[in-house]
Amino acid sequence: MKVVAFEGQGGSRLGIVEGDQVVDLQAADANVPADLAEVLRANNGDLKPLADLAKRAPANARKPLSAIAYRLPVARPGKIICLGLNYLEHVKEGAQRDNIPKFPTIFMRSRTSLVPHGAPIVRPLVTETLDYEAEMILVVGTRAKHLTAANALSCVAGYSCGNEGSVREFQRKTTQWDMGKNFDHTGGFGPWIVSADELPAGANGLKIESRLNGHVMQSDNTDNMMFPVIEMLVYLTQGMTLEPGDIIFTGTPSGVGFARKPPVWMKNGDVCEIEIQGIGVLRNPIVDEKAA
Repeated sequence: MKVVAFEGQGGSRLGIVEGDQVVDLQAADANVPADLAEVLRANNGDLKPLADLAKRAPANARKPLSAIAYRLPVARPGKIICLGLNYLEHVKEGAQRDNIPKFPTIFMRSRTSLVPHGAPIVRPLVTETLDYEAEMILVVGTRAKHLTAANALSCVAGYSCGNEGSVREFQRKTTQWDMGKNFDHTGGFGPWIVSADELPAGANGLKIESRLNGHVMQSDNTDNMMFPVIEMLVYLTQGMTLEPGDIIFTGTPSGVGFARKPPVWMKNGDVCEIEIQGIGVLRNPIVDEKAA
């Protein structure tokens, strides 16, 4: 099942994607929350009630998928957790090539750094060093703490595509990465969430790829994560309580722009696509930030 958020009468709405159509769930039941996090909290992480509602929806609740304006699949994630250095070949192309991490590298993003499918990613005024990063995003469905390998996947509601856009100049000004990862509107999230039951356990074995203006820049497989989904969830919940609607960027493969010679940065007029097998394609144009 694909759950999508989109702009509708009165604000954001949720829908179920069926082929080239979307079923507007608020048109079927006005009481359906507009934020997927609220749905997950109300249903203990179960998305099946949305599928059942879509089956009962009237004909006028359906609209062409091509006609919608996308919103962030989770409108207000409580936490946006990111893993860095999670693919070995990516580690080898960077400054940590001689310091292979023994534990997941964790940092955070803010909601204001993200844009939905179709919306422009913004290259900041102060630097040209805006880099693309294809990543799979995990969406938390249920409250979780002290997970084990045996039960870790029970908290996963689904998966999405992410472009964990990084402003490399600012990422490298200090030992902490957060500034370079949190410029406004520099990352993408979407186009929708695919429920976990439609993908292999832990989203293993999925091809992940980035394309810039149609040219393949990164191509790998989620099997090559150094810290797979189960391991990262066990590690994180030793300290953090995960809540419904939290999202986790799971790391990027090799082939990023800073490692190329000469470097390749996203610039005004470009289009960046992130495609993950079984999930979909996240597409964003790139624009320059306007001066105030």
